[in-house]
Amino acid sequence: MPAVNIGMPRVPEILAPRRRSRQINVGKVKVGGDAPVSVQSMTTTKTHDINGTLQQIAELTASGCEIVRVACPTDKDAEALKIIAMKSQIPVIADIHFQPKYVFEAIDAGCGAVRVNPGNIRKFDDKVGEIARAAKDAGVSLRIGVNAGSLDPRLLQKYGKATAEALVESAVWEASLFEEHDFHDFKISVKHNDPVVMVKAYRMLAERGEWPLHLGVTEAGPAFQGTIKSATAFGILLSEGIGDTIRVSLSAPPAEEVKVGHQILQSLNLRERTLEIVSCPSCGRAQVDVYTLAEDVTAGLEGMTVPLRVAVMGCVVNGPGEARDADLGVASGNGKGQIFVKGEVIKTVPEDEIVATLIAEANRLADEMGPDAAPGTAQVITV
Repeated sequence: MPAVNIGMPRVPEILAPRRRSRQINVGKVKVGGDAPVSVQSMTTTKTHDINGTLQQIAELTASGCEIVRVACPTDKDAEALKIIAMKSQIPVIADIHFQPKYVFEAIDAGCGAVRVNPGNIRKFDDKVGEIARAAKDAGVSLRIGVNAGSLDPRLLQKYGKATAEALVESAVWEASLFEEHDFHDFKISVKHNDPVVMVKAYRMLAERGEWPLHLGVTEAGPAFQGTIKSATAFGILLSEGIGDTIRVSLSAPPAEEVKVGHQILQSLNLRERTLEIVSCPSCGRAQVDVYTLAEDVTAGLEGMTVPLRVAVMGCVVNGPGEARDADLGVASGNGKGQIFVKGEVIKTVPEDEIVATLIAEANRLADEMGPDAAPGTAQVITV
């Protein structure tokens, strides 16, 4: 059979054009403007454990994380920032709360950016001018990180609770203070644990200025719940063009946050799709064990780094159509499977040879596409 040239897929149409925002630099990563939406995470190690923190940053980098945030609650953590920022392969953001002195230490340490929480840094408004001058002189950007869990007490008293209006008022006020000092290299987040409140806040904020926006559902919860809440909120906002960088906050290993973040962006065509496995959910029409088939194919293709769509189908109703529409697919039934490549049946194999055949064909197609595709993670999409 002649070689099939499946080429590199074009990025399909997106739901809405990106909101126009000012572009800033977080180290070597551009955020806002026409830059791709970037994926962030945060280390769970004690920052003063330099080796442990760098090891986790390396793991996050390998998983596709583009910007990493580290906590800085103590003097020992602040002292570690210089080495961590120097040795990390991706930009490091220092996460500062309570003590304003750590903002200046993080800037001096060469961090790519500093996250400041105006709701709990002591006398923050009085320090804005000094922070702006230090950040501008060092070429360091900031994130004004407003959070429902640590909102300024004056706003809580005014609104009664952390409403969308309260979050936005805090963010806009702090932004205006920095802008009075002619400092504009900052992005804003207005995080809430309720996706509905969070979406409302970001929509309001997006109408108030051209600041780049960092999206997050704070304290989203364990992996399953947090993934659903983040995907729902991010999906709404990103589909409207709102959002320049994201962090999926999960009570789970940080690499899982990165995996979910990339998958959200790919699902909205804001990132080139990588390895995608389309499989049916199974039903009474299925003539094979679709669950096991899909799991075995997914496991066999783990680590594949090319944008390849593989359909694993278990009946004669949707199977042939889905398999024909994919780069590679199988329509299974009656103890055998028809193998499709780019819409053409290339062979029919016994059921017990389907997995091995799909893996072999996927590797052949991957070799033809070359080694330059971005790393991807297999996903299973039920249809």
